[in-house]
Amino acid sequence: MRGAPTILHLDMDAFYASAEQAAKPSLRGKPVVVGGIGPRGVVATASYEARVFGVRSAMATAQARRLCPNAAYLTPRFSLYRDISEVVMGLLGELSPLVEPLSLDEAFVDLEAGGVEPTSAAVRAVGERLRRDIRAATGLSGSVGLAGSKMLAKIASEEAKPDGLVLIEPGTELELLGPMSVRVIPGVGPATAETLRRAGITTVAETGEAGEAELVRLLGKAHGAGLYALATGHDDRPVVADRDAKSVSVEDTFEEDLTDRSRVQMEISRLAERCVQRLRAAGRSGRTVVIKVRSYDFSTLTRSETLRGPTDDPAVVKEAAARLIDGVDTTAGVRLLGVGVSGLADYTQEDLFAQAASEAAAAAAAAAAMGAAGAACAAEAPQGPGEAQGETAGAEVKPRRWLPGLDVRHAEYGAGWVQGSGVGRVTVRFEQPWSEPGRVRTFAVDDPALEPGEPLPLVRRPPGADQLADPPTDGPDRDRPGPRGAADAGPDPGPGSGPGSGSGPEPDPVPGPGPDHGPGFDAGLGPGSDSGPDPDPDPVPGPDRGPGFEVGPGPGPDSGPGPDPGSGADAVPGPGSEPATRPEPGMSSR
Repeated sequence: MRGAPTILHLDMDAFYASAEQAAKPSLRGKPVVVGGIGPRGVVATASYEARVFGVRSAMATAQARRLCPNAAYLTPRFSLYRDISEVVMGLLGELSPLVEPLSLDEAFVDLEAGGVEPTSAAVRAVGERLRRDIRAATGLSGSVGLAGSKMLAKIASEEAKPDGLVLIEPGTELELLGPMSVRVIPGVGPATAETLRRAGITTVAETGEAGEAELVRLLGKAHGAGLYALATGHDDRPVVADRDAKSVSVEDTFEEDLTDRSRVQMEISRLAERCVQRLRAAGRSGRTVVIKVRSYDFSTLTRSETLRGPTDDPAVVKEAAARLIDGVDTTAGVRLLGVGVSGLADYTQEDLFAQAASEAAAAAAAAAAMGAAGAACAAEAPQGPGEAQGETAGAEVKPRRWLPGLDVRHAEYGAGWVQGSGVGRVTVRFEQPWSEPGRVRTFAVDDPALEPGEPLPLVRRPPGADQLADPPTDGPDRDRPGPRGAADAGPDPGPGSGPGSGSGPEPDPVPGPGPDHGPGFDAGLGPGSDSGPDPDPDPVPGPDRGPGFEVGPGPGPDSGPGPDPGSGADAVPGPGSEPATRPEPGMSSR
C-alpha cells in the first residue's frame, strides 16, 4: 500500500454501447445493447439507458429483449473498438511508461513511474486532464479511480461511474472498505462468497475480523491468506506493463445443436486453423492443445493433449484436436466447440513433428499431381469464356447477410448503418457521427448499390488543425468538426471473431409511408421478432465463453449471431442514466 494515491485505474463507461451511441446520432439517449443478437447470443455491453431496465453484461440476449424490448440490439464492431482503444492507451502511455491494460477499455497506470508528484492535488489534476483528453480524442467518457493500491483504484473507478473521478485519500482505506460487500475483493466470486456467507461473513470488515487462520481453514492456505491481506488493505501488487497471455483459443456457439459427426470434425478443424492464426499473429507457439465441448444440456467438458514441444504448425494442432474429439461422444448434440493452445513459448521445435510434416508433404504432392492432370485436360479441351461465365452464373449465390449495427455504404445516399433486415429487405439509417439523426430507407437485400462499409471516426479533425481543440463540456459537438479522433478503421470483420456522447435524446424523425419503407421496418415500432429460446446462462460475456478460452484482453464473442428478422433497432428514449453514487467516507469526487 502506497502512501500516496499514485495508481490510476481507467474504465471507459459502457464502452461498446457508448461507441455505438457516439457513432449513431439517432441512438443517443436511448437504450442500446451490443452483443450476440441470435437466439443464443449474450450481451457484451448495455448502455446506461438499458441498465435502468435491468439489462446487464453476460445476460442472455433473449432475456434482455424481454426486459427491454425497445432497445437497439446491435452486432459488435470490434475494428472500431480497437481503434478507439489504441487512442486511449496512447494517452495513458503519455502519463507513464507503466500501463497495464486489462481489456480494450480498462487499464492501470503507475503515475509515480511517470514522474507525477505524489500528492493528492497533483494526481487529481492528472486524472482530470486525462478525462478531458479522452473526451476530446474519442468523444467518449471514462471514469477514473486514484488510490494507493490497484484494488482500491479499481473500487474508486467503480464509484466514479459514469463519467467521474474518485480519489481515495491515504489513511481512509479501511473506513471505506469496511461496509462493502466481500465481492468487491479481487478473487472473490460466487462460490467463495457463498462459502463465506455460510460462515457469517458478508462484508470486508467481517472478513478482516475473522482472522487469517479462519480464512485459511475455510478457503485454503493460498486463497485464505491472500484474501485476508486484501481485506485488511494490504495490496502491494505492482502495475505490470507486459502481461503474458497464458493461452490462445477460439470457440463458436452454433445456432442449432450439431449431431452429425462429420460436421463436428469439420468445425474442430476450422477452429484449430483459426486458433493457429491467432497464435502466429501473437508470435507465439504452444505445446498443449485443448478442446472444449458443451453439450445440448449445457454440460461442458475439456480434453487436452501435451505435445513433445511447442508448435505453431496448423497441421499438428489439427491432428491433435482431431484425436481429442474422437474420444468424445457428441451424438446427443453439441451447442459449442472450442480449440485452444496453452503452454505458450516464443519458439518452435518443428523437427519433433515429422509425422505431420510428412503427411502435409504427401497431401501437397497429391494436389500438385491433380493440378498437373487438370492442366493437361484443359490444354486438350480449352473452354471458352462463355462457358466459364455460364457455369459461374449457374452457381447458387447465397444472399448477403445484413446484421444490425454494421456499416454500409450506398452509391447514392452514402454512409449508413443497418437498422434491421428480413423478408428479403434491409433497412438502413443514413447518418454520420457528426450529423443530425438521419433518414431511414429500405432496400432489397441484393441491391447492387448497397455494399458493406467501413466505420467512420467518432470525431473529425478540422482541416489544417495540428493539435487537439478544446473539448466540449457537455459532449461532442456534432455541428462542427471536432479534434482528431481514432484512426480510420479497416473493414469490420463482422461476427465470428462476443456513455454516449453526453448529448440528450435527439428527436427521431418518423418516416411516413412510401417506397422507402417496408412492412416491419418503420423506426420506433418496438421490438423485432427475433427473440429466441431460453437463454444460455453462461456467466462470462460473449457467447458461451468459458474458462481457459480467453485470448488476452481481446473481447468479444467468437460465434456469429443469428439472423435478425426484425428491425427493433430504433428504440424509444430510456428513462435516463443511473444516479451518481454518493461519495463514501474518505472519498472525494467530482
